[in-house]
Amino acid sequence: MTPATTPGLTETTHLSPTPNRKNQTFSAILSPYGPTPTTPAPESGPEPASTTTAAAAAASRLLTKKQLSEMAWGVRELSRRLGSMRLKFRVKTVFVLTKIHDAELIAKTRALCAWLLDRERDVRYTVYVDRELRDSRRFDVAGLLEGIRKEYVDSGEVSEEASWDVGKRLRYWDEEICRTRPHTFDFVITLGGDGTVLYASWLFQRIVPPVLSFALGSLGFLTKFDFEDHAKTLTSAFSEGVTVSLRLRFEATVMRSQKRERVKEDGVNGVDEAPMRDLVEELIGEEKDDEHTHHPDGTYEVLNEVVVDRGPNPSEPRQ
Repeated sequence: MTPATTPGLTETTHLSPTPNRKNQTFSAILSPYGPTPTTPAPESGPEPASTTTAAAAAASRLLTKKQLSEMAWGVRELSRRLGSMRLKFRVKTVFVLTKIHDAELIAKTRALCAWLLDRERDVRYTVYVDRELRDSRRFDVAGLLEGIRKEYVDSGEVSEEASWDVGKRLRYWDEEICRTRPHTFDFVITLGGDGTVLYASWLFQRIVPPVLSFALGSLGFLTKFDFEDHAKTLTSAFSEGVTVSLRLRFEATVMRSQKRERVKEDGVNGVDEAPMRDLVEELIGEEKDDEHTHHPDGTYEVLNEVVVDRGPNPSEPRQ
């Protein structure tokens, strides 16, 4: 069966970068996770715990048009207020996201890492890059760290032995870290187009660090900053603060139909191994207290849109 998708809105917010009016102050993309909207409790007496829990779960995903409108208005109002103030972050750990198979972007990512790790920075940043770049010849981890280490030694700031510690400040991320330890990162920098920003939103499903995006892709609705000015942009963002604008994300739950029990001719309940397929029943079949037509198969926080794909062979029944 084609998977069904049930979208709902959470108060997870996503901020998009916009240059400010004067002196080119900058904003970031940010997505702090907020409380899920709830509906008022009924005035009737207490209900069983199981019923209350089920009702709360349903209410968290089923919002009325009025509730959605009020939420959207609230987000716009908060965005307007945030857009007029400057937020400062204590940044020490930077997450860098780029297209790992694009030679030009790998070179720019290397230059960005060299700038962040340079001895002239006021803060000794720890930089995380995609694990796939560890063995990339174009990224050349050994050459990058050797160049930075030599600058520290030549300046007399550290000894030859102590200079090797600079290698500990270049680390590697994978999807597991993003999913289980999002608090590890203070700031996210993306190099690419809108797809790279959307990928960052997908990597951080619940808590999204502030994101600043450089426009290096084919689409740039979410990326407003020129990489040629990356040193000036980041210096201003880290030292003077950023302005922000909010974005909502959708919470989408994929629901899978499950086989229905039916009474066989001998009167014994059993699972029909080859039932007649009724698409309407599979998609919106009525549930009973002791029987469910569907089960959840994953919930995702998504930015911009939810796409339902019929798959490579939509005519074949799902096993």
